[in-house]
Amino acid sequence: MDIEIIEQPQSRLQVVIKCTQADEEVLRLKKYISLFDKKIAAKKDHQTYYISSSDVLYFESVNDRTFLYTQDHIFEVSRRLYELEYSLSDADFIRISKSQIVNLNKLKALKPELNRTILATLCNGEQLSISRKYVPAIRALLLL
Repeated sequence: MDIEIIEQPQSRLQVVIKCTQADEEVLRLKKYISLFDKKIAAKKDHQTYYISSSDVLYFESVNDRTFLYTQDHIFEVSRRLYELEYSLSDADFIRISKSQIVNLNKLKALKPELNRTILATLCNGEQLSISRKYVPAIRALLLL
């Protein structure tokens, strides 16, 4: 793979991918590039922050409120979980339970449990349980 950067002062940012065939790997690269500057509006301490989707560990819905978790902070998001799932479906975000969506790029380890769930360890050491209903989708996505 060759990577080339061409600076043109009067032009907008453009990324061109040249390949012999647009296979799954190329399409995945396209997804990553398109999410490069995707921001999610979130609130904390009466202030609105714009969080990069790549900084999100997971989303969680609790008592009709949706929370966004990063490495160091917890924010509240005004959108519902299903709305986030739809808008981030092109990214590596996947629902792991009725109340959680996780960023697959933040997974550190997966451990099968006796009750056919999977215990997911995130890059910050936090652990989430992937419910049985969502295990097949995770397995297919990660080719387990």
